[in-house]
Amino acid sequence: MQEPVTAVVVTEGDLEETGDLAPLGLSADAASREKGSPEVPEKTGYPDSVYVMAANVFLGIRMEKSPEKVIIHYGKEPLPFWSLRGDESSQRLSYELAFSTLKYQDILETILIDSYIFPSTTIPDHLSSLVIVMLYDFQDRKFQARVLPCNEESISEVQEVENLLNSFKTKLAAALARYRIKHDALSIYHILPETVRKQELRASTLPLYAWINTCKISPEEVYSDLQKKGYNKVKSILNLDDKVFAVDQHCYNVLIFPSHLKKDLINIDLFKDYKLIFQDKSRSLAVHSVRALLNMDDDILMVNTGSWYTAAHMSVLTNENTSKIFVCGVQSQTKDTDGKKLFTKMGCKNIEILHETFMNIELKDQRLQNVRVILLLPRCSGLGISNPVEFILNEHEDTSFLKDFSQGGIPETKLQILTQQQYEQLTHAMKFSNAQAVVYCTCSVNPEENEVVVKKALEGQNLGIKTQPYRLSPPVLPLCSLKENYLSTDKFFRIEPSEITNGCFLSILIRERDPSETVSVKDVLARAAAKGLLDGIDLEKSSKREKKKKKKSKLSLTKASGNDNDIQTKITEFLNRESKAAANQSETLTTKPPLPQKSMTQVGASSQIRKPSKPANTPLVATLTKSTYSSRPGEQQTNFRRSRPEGRLLSLKPVEIILPPVMFPFSSPQGVRPQMPTEHFSYHWVAPKTIPSYFPTPPAFRKVEKPKESLPSSPLGRPRPWL
Repeated sequence: MQEPVTAVVVTEGDLEETGDLAPLGLSADAASREKGSPEVPEKTGYPDSVYVMAANVFLGIRMEKSPEKVIIHYGKEPLPFWSLRGDESSQRLSYELAFSTLKYQDILETILIDSYIFPSTTIPDHLSSLVIVMLYDFQDRKFQARVLPCNEESISEVQEVENLLNSFKTKLAAALARYRIKHDALSIYHILPETVRKQELRASTLPLYAWINTCKISPEEVYSDLQKKGYNKVKSILNLDDKVFAVDQHCYNVLIFPSHLKKDLINIDLFKDYKLIFQDKSRSLAVHSVRALLNMDDDILMVNTGSWYTAAHMSVLTNENTSKIFVCGVQSQTKDTDGKKLFTKMGCKNIEILHETFMNIELKDQRLQNVRVILLLPRCSGLGISNPVEFILNEHEDTSFLKDFSQGGIPETKLQILTQQQYEQLTHAMKFSNAQAVVYCTCSVNPEENEVVVKKALEGQNLGIKTQPYRLSPPVLPLCSLKENYLSTDKFFRIEPSEITNGCFLSILIRERDPSETVSVKDVLARAAAKGLLDGIDLEKSSKREKKKKKKSKLSLTKASGNDNDIQTKITEFLNRESKAAANQSETLTTKPPLPQKSMTQVGASSQIRKPSKPANTPLVATLTKSTYSSRPGEQQTNFRRSRPEGRLLSLKPVEIILPPVMFPFSSPQGVRPQMPTEHFSYHWVAPKTIPSYFPTPPAFRKVEKPKESLPSSPLGRPRPWL
């Protein structure tokens, strides 16, 4: 027995039912509202030219099926209005429409077949792409009529397809309802792959990043202008409903706005006059990293720039320097002209466009002799990007990657081709002998395009005779969170895709300078003179001044050495006189019975005082230790030890001794030096007095134990600091 079939019947006059089916549409508006995003306004349709451009883009990126399963045939030639480009806004709208159609291609084709538009109607193959693109927009408008401006120019093919879809409106809505019931989905949006749905959710809430063109306006003026228009400056973007902005933590000239403010922002003068420029944050991170590595006159070579805004941002950051920015690989004359016009409007004056591709540039190109940093932005899979349309329009320019984005990944074969190109470009950049750094940046979070490529290039360095190897350098950007610190432990800078930013990878390779390579002042001046920075300055006079300074330094050294020799001679003469006086005085001293000998450490105060070659054989060696304490704690202590004639005990008597000039021992971090300072002090030893207790005991002495009986010349109860 045949099973009953449940059918959904929708009559053409039942407009209320079509209204009930509207929330089941394919767009992510409902999902955005679930996340708390602002209400999305109702759509009224696009101009005819946008539909034509979107149809031609879709024709080049559509998913092809096997011949036995093909029901809807697409033409191979674009529509005749394919050359109609329009402005930048129309181009962006057409790419967004084509990409949305691509994501739902299977569902849209099923609806067209289920509603009997195909194959019952005789639609030319070259219009099939236009039909499916306009169907997506028709259901996204909840099957409502399109509202056109009065002055809009119409295109006959667009009018023909629009009339066809309006005649099948009820059947299309019924087919959409059946598809939703069959897949038990709240909306067909939830049938998409999870990776694509997450990507759309991030794109719907991703903040807007805009950098300040300081060639035309200062940051303070931008803040003031925005505040006059009702925008409040905050520390972070938390509430998406507020009219606020914040300064980025990594890039000081980058502002952050909530995503729902874009329509308002693009209409203010700051953006119309190129004082604020929308661009993904990853490109700002790249140019700020390059800026941190530059000297005042270093040139930059930019590879695979993609958007002209990246080169303009680099120019703005180096506006106060004498650096030149070379952008290579611009082979289209139209793009060259557009770039120069844009740079003129933005006030960028130090950009030079090269038509050669990077791999064809000679390593010893005379134009690039002063290039010290190479910024490499290789073509990548863009797996860290939330909005693929912006990525294609601004950076990649390869629409075939939209097909990979719609499927949530990139085929392995295409990934291998990309990584090989990235490796070849990085190794070629490392061969420029004058370059001292390479900044490698991608919009991907795939390790095969990032860490693997960089490590492979470092390991395969082919060092020449005069080149130093490259090494990984830590990030030069500030790390603003614990997560960023953790992700940068291996010297790579990474940002994971999130609701506030796209993914990014950044690596800095630094070449070590040759230790034997020295740059003199004369070389630096000659280099500056070659750039015209020393107009009116005579280099010969400066070189003569340097020679005079060198002569003066040599004379001061010879005088200092002569003074040291005189001091050493005076010390030697003084010691000779003292030894003779002691010998004459010892004959008049009385003798006493020998006392038991105590051990004592002998310390010499100067390298010129020599110790006895042999110790005394008698049981008594009388020692006279004279400690002169200075009035300041840091002054030098001078100690003498003289051996007495054997068999005699010498009595101590106060003697006035004139000591040679001494220096402060700790007047420099090196401690005591043999050279005498220019400031001299003379001290003399007098009768022993009580020494204040705050003077520390010299660390080089060990206290000598004295006999119980007192010597005649030493009063009882008096301290004897010389012992």
